[in-house]
Amino acid sequence: MTDARMLPGRPRGGEIAGQATPRAYCVLAPNPSPMTLDGTNTWIVAEPDSDLAVVIDPGPQDEGHLAEVVATAERLGKRVALTLLTHGHPDHAEGAARFAELTGTKVRALDPALRLGDEGLTPGNVVRVGGLELLVVSTPGHTADSLCFQLAADRAVLTGDTVLGRGTTVVAHPDGRLGDYLDSLRRLRSLAVDDGVTTVLPGHGPVLGDAQGAVEYYLAHRANRLAQVETAVENGHRTPAEVVAHVYADVDPALWPAAELSVRAQLEYLREHGLI
Repeated sequence: MTDARMLPGRPRGGEIAGQATPRAYCVLAPNPSPMTLDGTNTWIVAEPDSDLAVVIDPGPQDEGHLAEVVATAERLGKRVALTLLTHGHPDHAEGAARFAELTGTKVRALDPALRLGDEGLTPGNVVRVGGLELLVVSTPGHTADSLCFQLAADRAVLTGDTVLGRGTTVVAHPDGRLGDYLDSLRRLRSLAVDDGVTTVLPGHGPVLGDAQGAVEYYLAHRANRLAQVETAVENGHRTPAEVVAHVYADVDPALWPAAELSVRAQLEYLREHGLI
């Protein structure tokens, strides 16, 4: 979920659907909107020489899309063996139960309410299917249950809504918390700096080829917005709606409800740190 589709200086990437890395293929869901950009990216991930695949974020409850994901996996010579969720927002997870029926797979997620099967996901776990290895990375902030998956063999990370291919993401207050989100961005920066991750495979928008640059941009954007919110409060804009109208005046008003969620998270963060 994005809070600004057009931000100056945003990282730029390539195409959205199709083969993104040797192990990751994107099927774009037909749910475009100001909040979902071009639609939800459903990822089919597999070792090139394996006939087993993992699907990450089946997407919305759209029968055509779910069938297309299964058909695409088959065209790639793969059978879907497992379904994973980055988080529980409907545009990523609503179709998971139906997709599990179509594929006969279990659904693994951090939130027990989203799981189908006994085994969930725990940060630090390594998911192994057909030789494929995905490291589960804890990245709360957008939501409390947000996860990313490091695909070390491709020097890539699948980020769900934590980092998008265009614009910036919503800190979905009250479930999402800004302090957690900033920590998560620093964790992703560490993957780029220390673990050699170069590619972001996002939940919405195009692939980004400069993972460190994307995360640094996000951190700078958050710092700038936080300073703007602090100044707005100092100038007498007290309610979240007033702050949004002042700080997000350059953003499409259709996105202001989403911006207000982030503003509420920012106000909470500033209060917790004694800054307002």
